[in-house]
Amino acid sequence: MNLSNAFSPMRALGFRTWRALIVSVPGARIRAFGRGPNQIAASIVINLDRQPARWRRVTRELRRFRTSEGVPLTSITRRLAAVDARDGRAIAATVDVDAIYRIGDQLYVQPDARLSECFADDEPVRMTRQEVAVARSHVEAWKAIATGTDDYVLVLEDDVWFTPGAPAAIDRGWRAALSRCAIEGGPKLLYLSYCDAGGSAARVDACKSIFRVVRGLWLLSGYVLSREGAAALLRAMPVVGPVDLWMNYRFADLGALALTSPVIAQRSDEASNNAYSILPYLARAGIVDAGHGAKPPSQPRISPGLAWTGDVERESLAMALSMLGLRVRAFDGDEEPMHERELNEVRKTFDALVNPPLAPAALSAAVAGGRSASLLEAAVPPPPGLVLARLPPSRLADLTVGDSENGSREALSGASGLIRLVDALPTGAPRSLRVFRDGQATGRLSSAGRRPGVNYPMDDSPWILPSSSDWRPRRTGGRLACSPGMLVAEAPMTEASTSFPGLVETFPGNLASFGREGLQYSAEGAQLVLDVVEGGRRPYRSGAFASVRSFGYGRFEAEVRAAPGPGLVTGFFLHRDTPRQEIDIELAGADPRRMLANVFFNPGDDGTAMSFGYRGSPCWIDIGFDATSDFHLYAIDWRPDRVAWLIDGMIVHERVSWDPTPIPHLDMRFHANLWAPRSEELAGRIDESTLPAAAAFRNVRVSGLTITNVR
Repeated sequence: MNLSNAFSPMRALGFRTWRALIVSVPGARIRAFGRGPNQIAASIVINLDRQPARWRRVTRELRRFRTSEGVPLTSITRRLAAVDARDGRAIAATVDVDAIYRIGDQLYVQPDARLSECFADDEPVRMTRQEVAVARSHVEAWKAIATGTDDYVLVLEDDVWFTPGAPAAIDRGWRAALSRCAIEGGPKLLYLSYCDAGGSAARVDACKSIFRVVRGLWLLSGYVLSREGAAALLRAMPVVGPVDLWMNYRFADLGALALTSPVIAQRSDEASNNAYSILPYLARAGIVDAGHGAKPPSQPRISPGLAWTGDVERESLAMALSMLGLRVRAFDGDEEPMHERELNEVRKTFDALVNPPLAPAALSAAVAGGRSASLLEAAVPPPPGLVLARLPPSRLADLTVGDSENGSREALSGASGLIRLVDALPTGAPRSLRVFRDGQATGRLSSAGRRPGVNYPMDDSPWILPSSSDWRPRRTGGRLACSPGMLVAEAPMTEASTSFPGLVETFPGNLASFGREGLQYSAEGAQLVLDVVEGGRRPYRSGAFASVRSFGYGRFEAEVRAAPGPGLVTGFFLHRDTPRQEIDIELAGADPRRMLANVFFNPGDDGTAMSFGYRGSPCWIDIGFDATSDFHLYAIDWRPDRVAWLIDGMIVHERVSWDPTPIPHLDMRFHANLWAPRSEELAGRIDESTLPAAAAFRNVRVSGLTITNVR
């Protein structure tokens, strides 16, 4: 897997210009290719149907070089349609690929003490849709080779280029491979392209041209596979985990070889579309930092959209539109109809309106304006005033309820002017949770009642109100909160707890790593101690703990005494990945009379790989006392229609949906930590003379909430 950083835009442009000039210059013959005995007789390029530009580009690259007979390499090259991660049927459960692998598999390829310290070898990891699609694409190539007539075939991905000196290096390596494997009948697998796993690749029997691979190679961008080797790979299936990882377990059986230096490289002028399942684990272990994630969805070209759905239990369409990068407001249908002025105001904030109650004149004006895509589920009658025959096909989608395959997704993206939805059409949140309702419906027309204040900058992700909304936190009045529900988990934290064990990890942006030494217990509770550490993977060591299980809506409480000192943040929060959702309480030691409240929302069903945003929607709350001087009872009261932040039983901050984000709706884990931000904007610069410093947590409690109807 290629985790290298992408080039800057200027370097990418320079690379693209250079390659455009190079492909016009004829290359040399590569005598390893040809129709004679012991030659590479064919080439397969794995290419997505929706990426014709890549196919044209790689064929231009191959056309430069000739076989031993003097014909272009393109004459022996054929295209293999790649399995598309966006096709739910293509990556569904299959005997070819087992999507669950283990941390120990990653460590087999690339040993790393930091990763093994944070996670057990048998920690399960689920492949992403993109990884499954890549694996299945290579499997299809192996099937074609095993059933074909060519003894040796070059397999290429469609984003490659040949490095200077590649023809001579390939010829030398191929001759050496044939000589070394003469007794076995020829080489079964020869890597022309690879990435050494952190410089730890185990090499034996090395000579000037090639070496025998034991383990430690990433990437499958370019490799020569024999018909016998392809058959051996098929017999060893299923592929368990990312295919380049799994191949490392096959090296011994295949007698795998690799060129001394790779001669086929991946292009660096465009970002990879792949999502890597191991990245969250590498980030938590402190091995990688931010910068490897994908970009949020593009903003719509046609905006806003109007959509109508049937009376279904789950809001699939609203969730799908949100996953496409739209700010979605859903309605129940029993609200007062909006007239044109009100509709225009709402459209200043929201990109898509689902089941909007519109007066006929307002609907006619919206449709006549030419700005709105209209989405309609099959069998749902159009609202009064919407004449389907008058809409151009490009602005109308007919969606099928429960369709998780191609049809509805294609129609959805085509009508909304967006990229095609990567994931299957989501199941969506239950309608009763009201995820995309606007709890501040009347507050969109002005900012009256909002108190001014200087807050930490918000993200510009599609699930936070735009800056034009002038969002500010509202006054709560300091009222008492309602009683919590039934107690479902608790721990005094005066000794180690099996329900809330310590963590050994870190995360991007944290100067400290969490270790066992940073979590201590006493009569005062769990002490999270941050101190300088010599020779560690981060300059500081600290402590953290988290709940073993995830929880749904409820009250989450802990008595906390924050750590004093600049550069330190005591955190108490709820968090989940895939998609990332989070509700935070953070206490900065440099400013202990304020609390930072924060929310991260990303849409999707459980397992959707959406984790955009780096600040969330934070704001500072004056709490009226020094949080480092004594214990106080902090709580997050999380309900379907609102989140309240409490101190000593009083509400100090509260939000409802689209204030300024939707309310998180998927189960999360309880976390507590003491960390040191890389950014000084949040907490200032750490003063090592104040270390060690400690935060204390005691009497942790989780109370569940039974959801019936929140309306």
